[in-house]
Amino acid sequence: MTSILKTDEIQSQNGGSVVKMQTLKHPSSSSNNITLASTGIVTMASGNGYRLNSIQVFTTVGDNTWTKPPNVNAVLVYVTGGGGGGGAGDASYNQGGGGHGAGTAIKWITSGLGDQETAHVGNFGAGASSAGGEGGTGGTSSFGSHCSATGGEGGRYATHNAQYKNPGSASGVGTSGIAISGGYGGGHHPNAIEGEGQGGTGGASFWGGGGGGAQQWNPYYATHGLAYGSGGGGGAHSGTYTPGYNGKEGIIVVWEYIG
Repeated sequence: MTSILKTDEIQSQNGGSVVKMQTLKHPSSSSNNITLASTGIVTMASGNGYRLNSIQVFTTVGDNTWTKPPNVNAVLVYVTGGGGGGGAGDASYNQGGGGHGAGTAIKWITSGLGDQETAHVGNFGAGASSAGGEGGTGGTSSFGSHCSATGGEGGRYATHNAQYKNPGSASGVGTSGIAISGGYGGGHHPNAIEGEGQGGTGGASFWGGGGGGAQQWNPYYATHGLAYGSGGGGGAHSGTYTPGYNGKEGIIVVWEYIG
């Protein structure tokens, strides 16, 4: 259902850009739902929904402590695991696969929220550093016991004859959240033609794309995962092998509301 807000007063100043807005009301209510001060600060009356109070962001790998601000009684959390590392190149122009992207859990929490919660950020999966090596799996991120998101698995090594490994997933979101899988990294490529091969691109996460794959020509090295939770690029081979590169660590974003 769409709600329409009506204003008590809108006053503009001729020849200027000043617009004064006082109180906003829902048409079915006689009370003031929202007050917009001349400073631009919006205040919502109690019982008429939630208003954003503040945001906390955690990117340090490992356990972090989230502390609930005064009067906050609901949060919207985004939890993303670490991205997988890229696989390495190998002899005879074999190209490594890109690491896979991590999963993301998005959850609206209004009950069971402690005064403090552990916000655990998963580490990135390491890129393969030796010829024919396979990338490492990214770590799991979690917000207390409310929800979690696994990291992406690493890229295959260049001559592996199996299919892709797996991107990350999410759990614990229940009916009040969304579980988003990470993206697949680009595939490993055995026995490429000299000068024409390239390592797989790192898989994307909810936040954006992964690292670029190494190229035989020149040669260019792979790059690390760019967005939080994205996979690292796969290595290549052109006379000598190039390694796979690391994924990107996870992230937790907590939007804090008062209602």
